[in-house]
Amino acid sequence: MYAPERQQEILRLARDGGRVDVVSLAEQFQVTAETIRRDLKALDRAGLVRRVHGGAIPAGRFDFEPDLAERETTAADEKDRIAKAALAEVPEDGAVIVDAGSTVARLAGSFPVELSLTVVTHSLSTAARLVDHPGIQLHLVGGRVRHRTRAAVDAWALRAYGEIRADVLFVAANGFSLEHGLTTPDLAEAAVKRAAMAAARRVVLLADSSKHGQEHFARFGDLGDVDLLITDSGLSPEDALAIERGGTEVVRA
Repeated sequence: MYAPERQQEILRLARDGGRVDVVSLAEQFQVTAETIRRDLKALDRAGLVRRVHGGAIPAGRFDFEPDLAERETTAADEKDRIAKAALAEVPEDGAVIVDAGSTVARLAGSFPVELSLTVVTHSLSTAARLVDHPGIQLHLVGGRVRHRTRAAVDAWALRAYGEIRADVLFVAANGFSLEHGLTTPDLAEAAVKRAAMAAARRVVLLADSSKHGQEHFARFGDLGDVDLLITDSGLSPEDALAIERGGTEVVRA
């Protein structure tokens, strides 16, 4: 097995198991421990794993966060279907909160022109899609803007969400599961998501199926805090049933 093939397999094992260790990998691939250390060093330089004592963990488990532009092109078809299904959850009037995220931004971009609604968001990209909509009263929540996600965070944003009450929140997550709840890589963004959830009567999670089972550094709620999960058909019927048994309705678009 050539080094690139071995490294790809090591990355798969790390993502599946959450951790790999040098001794076990050396035995499995029948190479020296030093060879495995070189493989892990190469994967670490590429940003795919993070080296820890005796082995490595996948970078995505804790601190990897793709740029907004990259997320816009990932699972695009699935996100379009999710956004289309989510339109059924938009009230005819009233107020909604739209979280930061590529899927919820797609939803905002598909709001029909005849819609009359109050929209609150801390996402610059979402606000840009709605600023010229004739029927929407747009409220942009301020704060420190994170460059990677174009989302406002910290005290100003938290204070703003503490002062409102919306009918529906459309929220995004980098990972969701029954075991680990709703997670995202950044603590400041997690705090704003948590505040937005507290400010809404109904919480609708928009997340493609690749996010299921993913775990990131900052936790902002339980899956049971979500009234409705809209995802794609990549989520198995068995997993959907397990989530519904926990009290969350599931739509597989």
